[in-house]
Amino acid sequence: MNWLEVSLTVNGELAEAVADVLTRFAPNGVTTEQTVDFVNDEDEGTPVGPITVRAYLVADEKLEERRQKLEESLYYLGMIQPLPAPIFTPLADQNWMEAWKVRYHPIPIGKRLIIVPAWLESPDASLISIKMDPGMAFGTGTHPTTQLCLELIEEQFYAERPQTTGDGPSPVVHRPSSIIDIGCGSGILSIAALKLGADFALGVDIDEASVKASRENADANGIRADQFSIGLGSVTEVLAGRFQALSRGGSRGIRNAPLVLANILAQIIIRLFDLGLAELVSPGGALILSGILAEQAEGVIYSAEVHGLKLVERRQIGDWVALLVR
Repeated sequence: MNWLEVSLTVNGELAEAVADVLTRFAPNGVTTEQTVDFVNDEDEGTPVGPITVRAYLVADEKLEERRQKLEESLYYLGMIQPLPAPIFTPLADQNWMEAWKVRYHPIPIGKRLIIVPAWLESPDASLISIKMDPGMAFGTGTHPTTQLCLELIEEQFYAERPQTTGDGPSPVVHRPSSIIDIGCGSGILSIAALKLGADFALGVDIDEASVKASRENADANGIRADQFSIGLGSVTEVLAGRFQALSRGGSRGIRNAPLVLANILAQIIIRLFDLGLAELVSPGGALILSGILAEQAEGVIYSAEVHGLKLVERRQIGDWVALLVR
């Protein structure tokens, strides 16, 4: 035993007072946990219900003395307002970073892609490896919405079409020259498209942490800065030509692409259609939409059709849906 966890579940009024008591005996401070209630898909969440306050006591020769004094302090606080009995749980020390990493494993996607945690080597050299470091930005390859997008992206570069001669259908490579990734998160979708053969990707996000994470993940995958332009913004900023792509003789504003990606949330996708999302798709191009719950899919399809796009494919994993429209 290296640590002794002490926890109490109390109401919001008592949580601060309990945390103050525990802090006196825990050198690393305290943690608090509370349930979060979401009104809808866009709600940032409202904390509700009781709060669990936790602290960790060093399990050394003074542990029993420290525990006794902590219980006395809680006893006196309980005389003001009743408290539940503290729960003590012994914990063995461990390398928390390594324990966290154990949760992540290589994930094959489609026929040619494999998502590999940054600290591991790919188990299959025949697959296109995308190195990802799970962090604050959305999109590590573990969520169904990301996997659905990656499958559909792959198929835009490697599609089977019947041959007019020969023994049967064979893969014919189709490479969209450029892509636009709205809400790029970790950059995983753009990185995949570039590794599959796209010449250029523009990734935009309204979160600075996502822009930073996308650049770091791109660097880890050997993606050059002139291949992947990343910036703060969304549909409006792209249509205004605020983002540049290097080309022969200088740079040019990127306003559309033959492949556009939006793995966000259904309500946001619908709102972005009204801001010009469909205008980002070059004539004959494709738009991949995900982050959509099954019961929301029809609303997104309707918005796409209103803005001149036609449903080509609907794909689903569990409750999550991805759509390909042209």
